[in-house]
Amino acid sequence: MNPPFRRIVHVMRRFVPAKWGGTESVVFHLAREFSRLGIESPIYATAMFSRPGKEIFRGVEIHRFRYSLPWWGLAPAARQALELKGGNPLSLPMLGALMRDRQASLIHAHVQHRLGGTARFASRHLKIPYAVSIHGGHHTLPGEQTSRMLAPTRGKFEWGRLAGMALGARRTLDDAGAIFCVGQDEYEAMRAERPNQAVHYQPNGVDLPRFRDADRADFFSKFPRLSDKKLILCVSRVDPQKNQILLVRAFAAIAAALPDHHLVLIGAEVDEEYGRRLRTEIAALPDRITWIPGLAPDDPALPGAFRAAAIFALSSSHEPFGIVILEAWAASLPVVATRVGGIPGFTTPEKNILLVADGDDQALSAALLRLAQDPGLARHLAENGARLAAERYDWPAIAKNLLSLYPKSPRL
Repeated sequence: MNPPFRRIVHVMRRFVPAKWGGTESVVFHLAREFSRLGIESPIYATAMFSRPGKEIFRGVEIHRFRYSLPWWGLAPAARQALELKGGNPLSLPMLGALMRDRQASLIHAHVQHRLGGTARFASRHLKIPYAVSIHGGHHTLPGEQTSRMLAPTRGKFEWGRLAGMALGARRTLDDAGAIFCVGQDEYEAMRAERPNQAVHYQPNGVDLPRFRDADRADFFSKFPRLSDKKLILCVSRVDPQKNQILLVRAFAAIAAALPDHHLVLIGAEVDEEYGRRLRTEIAALPDRITWIPGLAPDDPALPGAFRAAAIFALSSSHEPFGIVILEAWAASLPVVATRVGGIPGFTTPEKNILLVADGDDQALSAALLRLAQDPGLARHLAENGARLAAERYDWPAIAKNLLSLYPKSPRL
């Protein structure tokens, strides 16, 4: 096979295993699949929570660059909050590296704002196309969450605004050769906004063999005290968007009715205030709930946790797609989730998932109780989910489809 592109460069905010999330998973798997197809596919990211330089991570080439958070007067706590979530960094070293990358055939930006502008500016300099993936939030992020992310910059002078203007950051989407939306709701809004542009619904994928063939012993060997429990599992970063507090409250309401069940939360804390609130909720039922602050993405205990669980639950208040649902399906788990964001776009209620209204802890309790007490229903959802994950969402198929949608020439 002759690949249509010789080198695709991915641009993103950060790439560190300790702060792994959905975007990191998507970019890593795309880069790995493209490499397997004979296409060089490095990842360019800032050095947030890491150091500048080059690293090979599970066969994928990572380049990290120095960066600035371009506001004057940011306190250390404000800087940390922006790095964890919502920061708008500027990286001139990344811009320089992209502009010198004469072998690049296409730049795929997984971010907007100044870094998206960096991809745009470099692509125009190199006279190659670029594409942008919307990993959630452009149209659908709740206003209170946007306000929360921007809070650390209020009252601070944004000296990076001029750099953003020079990079054409506000034209990142306008000049993109293709825009990919991971959520159906985001796609519909973007398509209505840009009827004359190439906008595609491009769902995420799953590393099917990794979760399908995982060994629960890899999880229980690390957490032996949980080995005799029926686990309700939630895997997601800890911040208000994921709303684990709703799940804790829903489980607490039915804990007495399910004495052999245990709630396990796996996720890194990216919002300290929310983390404190979550710990307070867990403290009311410490023997029945375990929070594991995070497992490295290459730790076999992570897919092992899915295989060790009886139910997977996702209680997000905003979810652009929900990769963890695919991972649960691949591990043959029944799933209950909130009806938000991109989740309804790829799931079918009562066939491969139970969906409940956002913020409704009583409905979530009822759905969890229903799955725990009806093994036939649990098996029905799990089997249908596993079949759909294998048929439609394996990463090799997703990557090949994306290659067919990439722009072949710049949008000038």
